[in-house]
Amino acid sequence: MKTSPSPLQQRGVTLIELMVGIVIGLLVVAVAMGALMVSRGISGTVSDASGIQQQGAYVMRVIGQQLRQTGSLYLNPNPTGGSNTDVLSPVAFEIKADGVSGGNSFAQESTLAGASDTVTTGFRRYADNVFMVAGTPASGASAATFGTDYLARNCVGAPGNSSTDQLVESIFTFDSAKNELQCRGNGVTTPQPIVQNVAQFQALYVVQTTDATGSKVKYTKGSDMPTAATDPTTWRRVQGIQVCLVLYGSEPIDMPAGSAYTDCTGTSVDMTTLTGTRKNRMHLVFRNTFQLRSQGLI
Repeated sequence: MKTSPSPLQQRGVTLIELMVGIVIGLLVVAVAMGALMVSRGISGTVSDASGIQQQGAYVMRVIGQQLRQTGSLYLNPNPTGGSNTDVLSPVAFEIKADGVSGGNSFAQESTLAGASDTVTTGFRRYADNVFMVAGTPASGASAATFGTDYLARNCVGAPGNSSTDQLVESIFTFDSAKNELQCRGNGVTTPQPIVQNVAQFQALYVVQTTDATGSKVKYTKGSDMPTAATDPTTWRRVQGIQVCLVLYGSEPIDMPAGSAYTDCTGTSVDMTTLTGTRKNRMHLVFRNTFQLRSQGLI
């Protein structure tokens, strides 16, 4: 008789093999999660550093724009009162700014003031001949294509185009309670923050003196500067301002013990010992010296 072959025996996965597979899978997931967390931490640190750099560059650009203009006055391209319109002709510097309204007048020594953590700047604003603006047309030009407007602005974008010839004032102030660098001026009474996460702000004034031995340049703290009312000549000798700013990030970083930076006063600060929002945060120091446009070193 013929007998049919017996069916092949099928064997399943044992419990031990299943547990080994699960363990290997969990190890792979754990390694992948660890790599992901490390990558996220590095990415967050790089992003934090990039954000601090952008904020530092922005605030230095805003401060520098105002400081370089400090004390600048109108250049009269036609001091003789003739009809010469050549832009390369000799010009005359004014020594005071008298607005067209008659109510504005300031001398050079009144365009700069401040303390260690406060800087006040000022320069004269006057009408510019510009294209494609709505304003009073210049002689021989169409009102729709060419006119005059007041384009200069302070740190908060004031005053508007329609304002008259006047002193453009910017008052930079460090609010240590809010860790903000704020600014106001030209009727804006409420300070507006221009950068946050500020740990320190310091201004040093570059004062030049001359005597029989020659010229000397000294960096002077704002707290050591006299007021313009008591000694206006000192403020007239200010050739520039060194601005120092310390910004910190928002991402907590696992820092080794002793991680420190050197602040604006030259003091070493251990970032691991800081408290509050600054604890274990990246700190970057920004320092720049701006020369006043109206001054020149001798």
